[in-house]
Amino acid sequence: MVELVDKRQSGGLYERKWERFRVNRQGMLLSVGFDLALPKVRTCQLIDISQGGASLSVNTTIGLGPHYYLTVVGVMARVGCAEVYRNDHRIGVQFIKEIDEELLHEIVRADYFTGGVAAKKKEAPPAYMRGVDRQRFAF
Repeated sequence: MVELVDKRQSGGLYERKWERFRVNRQGMLLSVGFDLALPKVRTCQLIDISQGGASLSVNTTIGLGPHYYLTVVGVMARVGCAEVYRNDHRIGVQFIKEIDEELLHEIVRADYFTGGVAAKKKEAPPAYMRGVDRQRFAF
């Protein structure tokens, strides 16, 4: 008889079930309290993401419940989240339902095309010859 084991528990402390992508995207957290009153919205910074969860940074965690929706700016999707850990301004969430690969790659591509973490910073071109002025021709 073959016994199936969850990959997160079988591989050791540092093995993950999903591949993580480092991003730098602006997001919004939408939380609804027990009173079902007006939803509370706060901004967040998406640090990394996978099909099963994400890591976020917020200005403050005061008043933030353990469940909320994550919306990534520029992507038309709302993802249900359950908080896994909270460390100062950093939050780790697990998605209620895994996101599909297409949505994940849309978020990562959007980060790349807007100059997020994946894009390299452009450096100034090197001087022609340091200490020597290049002749400039006037026409």
